[in-house]
Amino acid sequence: MKASTDSVTSVNLLDRLQQAPADDVAWAEFIARYGSRIKGWCRVWGLQEADIEDITQTVLMKLVKAMQTFRYNPSQSFRAWLKTITHHAWQDLMRNRRETVEAGYAANDDPLQAVAARDRLWEQMEAAYEQELMECALARVRPRVLPLTWEAFRLTALEGMAGAKASDQLGMAVTSVYKAKSNVLKLLGAEVQYLESGVT
Repeated sequence: MKASTDSVTSVNLLDRLQQAPADDVAWAEFIARYGSRIKGWCRVWGLQEADIEDITQTVLMKLVKAMQTFRYNPSQSFRAWLKTITHHAWQDLMRNRRETVEAGYAANDDPLQAVAARDRLWEQMEAAYEQELMECALARVRPRVLPLTWEAFRLTALEGMAGAKASDQLGMAVTSVYKAKSNVLKLLGAEVQYLESGVT
């Protein structure tokens, strides 16, 4: 099955942007390919359309600058890198708004209530991002470990099962269960760090 152009990074396109960041044709192609993803992430994070347009412009401006030294690594995820840049722009917007409310400039009858609401929204959005990041890391790590190792990790780390009970259920030594859990957690930690840092 042929992959859609929206889901596959065009190495040629990224090379063109790196060599000529002012290439209007290449940027138009890039926006057609990735603009909807940037906007989609922003919608998931609760932004209104006007803010989404601002974030998209901010991300594109950052990319124009980044492309001057950008080198695409096909072994890494361009979309993860792009999503991280978008998330950082979202964080900046949310942080600026929270600081505005705390400074008392927002028109609200109860500034403290507004601050509390903004903090709750911030925490909810951060939690949603972290959950999505972890789900992505889990999906990427699972194929790289043995099924029994994954089951030991799943039962103890995700399901909260005691090591001894998991040992009985899987027919593994308790020490092997904990070693499997530890190994998978290390892989997940490295994967999350990679997804957050993106390509270099």
